[in-house]
Amino acid sequence: MKTIITGKNYSPSEKLKETIEKKFEKLDKYFSNEITGNVMTIKEKGGYKVEATINAKGTIFRAEVKADDPYDAVDRVIEKLSSQMSKFKTKLQKKYKGQKDFMFADLPEFEDEQEEIHVVKKKRFELVPMTVDEAIIQMELLAHNFFVFLNIETDSVNVVYRRTDKDYGVLETSY
Repeated sequence: MKTIITGKNYSPSEKLKETIEKKFEKLDKYFSNEITGNVMTIKEKGGYKVEATINAKGTIFRAEVKADDPYDAVDRVIEKLSSQMSKFKTKLQKKYKGQKDFMFADLPEFEDEQEEIHVVKKKRFELVPMTVDEAIIQMELLAHNFFVFLNIETDSVNVVYRRTDKDYGVLETSY
């Protein structure tokens, strides 16, 4: 797996970059060399945040950790990613059966009982053409965290959502 390391609000030291690469080597045995892992270290008030994303050809693993020490955050991000892979090991093996890009057979078993995924509610609604601003207003009126709509400007299905920093995000679809 190739690892791309970037910093936000500062430049991570060479020692930190080496540590990140070394820690991510532990995950190499699950992926081919064609898979890329992106790691962003962010300096914030009161500490650091490390965001890691592995885009594995249709399956995205993502973890984010805040800590006082960037090295601690890196350790915890690796733990989260490994835990995600272990938790969904059986389902991932079924999905990628026979593909050389993934070696999930080597994953350790997840300690907790495997939970089945249950869809408890389905909702069907008509996509209404509107702008992003109108969709945000509608989302707030419904007191939801997200809202699906047909973007009148791009003629594509979009999702607006409230971020943890209280701002808004937009997910744009394409195919």
